[in-house]
Amino acid sequence: MKVLHFLDSLNRGGAETIALDVCRNAAAFGIDLTIVTTKGGTMLDEFAASGAEFIKLERRFPVDFKLVKNLRRIINEREIKITQGYQAVECLHLYLAARKLKNVKVVMSHQGFIVGKKNHLTARFLAPRIDANITVSKGLLPWLETELGIDPGKNFHLIYNCADEKRLAPSGNSIKKELDLDKNFLLLGMVANFHAAPTKDPLTVCRALVKVFAEHKNSHFLFVGKVMAGGEKRFEECRRFCRANGIGERVHFLGARTDVADILNELDLFVFSSLAEGLPISIAEAMLTKTPVIASNIPPLVEASGNGEYAEIFEVKNADDLAENILKLLNDKNLRDNLAEKAYFFAQENYSIEAHLKKLKTLYEKLLNE
Repeated sequence: MKVLHFLDSLNRGGAETIALDVCRNAAAFGIDLTIVTTKGGTMLDEFAASGAEFIKLERRFPVDFKLVKNLRRIINEREIKITQGYQAVECLHLYLAARKLKNVKVVMSHQGFIVGKKNHLTARFLAPRIDANITVSKGLLPWLETELGIDPGKNFHLIYNCADEKRLAPSGNSIKKELDLDKNFLLLGMVANFHAAPTKDPLTVCRALVKVFAEHKNSHFLFVGKVMAGGEKRFEECRRFCRANGIGERVHFLGARTDVADILNELDLFVFSSLAEGLPISIAEAMLTKTPVIASNIPPLVEASGNGEYAEIFEVKNADDLAENILKLLNDKNLRDNLAEKAYFFAQENYSIEAHLKKLKTLYEKLLNE
């Protein structure tokens, strides 16, 4: 089965990490994968060494017809039958490249919150015209319907985001050692970038930590993630709050890291506070490293937790509720361990790379047989 995935940029992010995991494992599931990029990025070398055929093209304009022509050439030369993009701009070029080509299917993966009016319009145009749309959670569908005006009852398929357990194996690096923390310290953390858009909610975490740290003197918190363009205000707001409330030395803003697997394997508790999501890869990564999870009660995160069975859920924006949930788990190691163990097997079944590729191949086969 010959498939092409197109990613405009290869800068480290959730969609790119998932795509890289797919590239590394596609052949084992009978998928002959070609990956195309235009901008490259920080993950370029990893994609080039992933085992999938790797091609870099140029995009000079928002809609570049030379790029469309090159994509069409690649599709024809390699006898590609399935094409997939992770953003509207990628899928628009694939849609134009595949037009009038016999039996070439176009798939768009809806990863979550879509930013920008042009992207909204493009996604709304493409969704009913392409062969299949992938949603990464049921909880994302109402947002697509109300915010974008997309009918989620038409050609939509549920395939959860995933993580490759092999990638999450610890390498031996220790974040506690790097921060000069005793091995007996309790370590909590959140993996998410600071965005301009009101999606992630790290400030509620900071507010909850005042109460948590007052009870647990040997606990520290890690924010792992870079500050995106426009996210500087949210980042500084969190730092100012921590300093003003006397917890600045126990809250560490680590920025972008390439050793997330090592960090997750050292956490005693993973916290994910968010206002809008698809289904974040970091939830899957935490569960697959047997790290107990606490998440806000927005629909996609409730869904990711198995309706609260495999993660503790707190009321969104409610710092007191979050603090109580954190303290409940920190005060009971058996409760943490049991929650993490249950979540691990749940994640293996639903969020592993194997589960993802099985469902993806089933969708591709269905499209080819139509």
